[in-house]
Amino acid sequence: MHSKSQPFSGTRRRRFLQNLLAVPAAIMLANASLTAHADSANTTGLAVTDKTVTVGILHSVTGTMAISETGSVQAEKLAIEQINAMGGVLGRKIEYIQEDGASDWPTFAEKSKKLLIKDKTAAVFGCWTSASRKAVLPIFEQYNGMLYYPTFYEGLEQSPNVIYTGQEATQQILAGIDWVVKEKGAKSFFLLGSDYIWPRTSNKIARKHIEKLGLKVSGEEYYPLGHTQFNSVINKIKLKKPDVIFASVVGGSNVAFYKQLKAAGIDMTKEKPLVLTISVTEDEILGIGGENIEGAYASMKYFQSLTNDNNKNFVKAFKERWGKDIVIGDVTQAAYLGPWLWKAAVEKAGSFDIDKVRAASPGIELKTAPEGYVRVHENHHLWSKTRIGNAQADGQYKIVYETKDLIEPDPFPAGYK
Repeated sequence: MHSKSQPFSGTRRRRFLQNLLAVPAAIMLANASLTAHADSANTTGLAVTDKTVTVGILHSVTGTMAISETGSVQAEKLAIEQINAMGGVLGRKIEYIQEDGASDWPTFAEKSKKLLIKDKTAAVFGCWTSASRKAVLPIFEQYNGMLYYPTFYEGLEQSPNVIYTGQEATQQILAGIDWVVKEKGAKSFFLLGSDYIWPRTSNKIARKHIEKLGLKVSGEEYYPLGHTQFNSVINKIKLKKPDVIFASVVGGSNVAFYKQLKAAGIDMTKEKPLVLTISVTEDEILGIGGENIEGAYASMKYFQSLTNDNNKNFVKAFKERWGKDIVIGDVTQAAYLGPWLWKAAVEKAGSFDIDKVRAASPGIELKTAPEGYVRVHENHHLWSKTRIGNAQADGQYKIVYETKDLIEPDPFPAGYK
């Protein structure tokens, strides 16, 4: 599906454009006067003209992962519209080609190849699951594309062709476990995840950390994507009586899991056991229902309830664009960063060429990111904070903890491979 980023009309358009003025100027790192002729800004045959540059958006908008990935699409489109309203990138308006990964990893690979070879996109913003990222990674490396990947993930990866705008394990898993041990006195954990690379690797890292702390893993189970029958494992959890259910269930399965957890008599507000998720953002709660997950904790770097001015402006613009009842989760915010980080790197390089954008990326910073200040590390991950949120009945998280300083990304932590 090929679509240009077209303005919308009527009252919503006027309000949206007014909201753009509220976005702090620091994030608008360049304007229409920053131009470069196509022959110098694009020497490698990308889809760039003197007036436009084409990028790709690749997420699941159908299948079990659509509940999680739709917000990423919305965030990327919002960022593109805001950038275009300020004059584009090197004086060029961004057009996008959107493809549907359809919650199917071979489809992600096929669509990424199309975006790079046929469409010659200058960058791709996409993927959610680690399985989809692993499926497209060889293609981006073979054909030298640039992927901006927004999801918290297990780490143990670093590619010259990927900018990771979400957290890796040390910024989410280890920090989350350390918090629940220190603040809640947790001593035993039941690890529960969907059955693919991210939950399995995340729980491998979690298990090593828990055992390193001298604590106990009382159970570990996995279920296929889209699975909806969790009563058996819930009964096991009730028998094992762990202090913490450490959950990495993803997509539509979350709806069934948390509803069945509540129906089984587990009141998460009583924290017996305490539920700590590394996968449920506000986007998923919209499907789960706040009343079905109230009391659970999440380890993320971003929550919609953040009160800084950057986030207030972002939430206002997001709701104006996509509707007042929309919610914004961790991955949605990280997806929003992608086009801005790419724009900054392109303009630092003075070129859309992938090699030059890659070389310009380390050190790129956004002082006005909704989560707060972020900076691209030499390993292509972001310096970010860790935050713990407590799920409320209204579908939002109440932030109960955040690290004082940014955590340096370390995708290959010693002893966790």
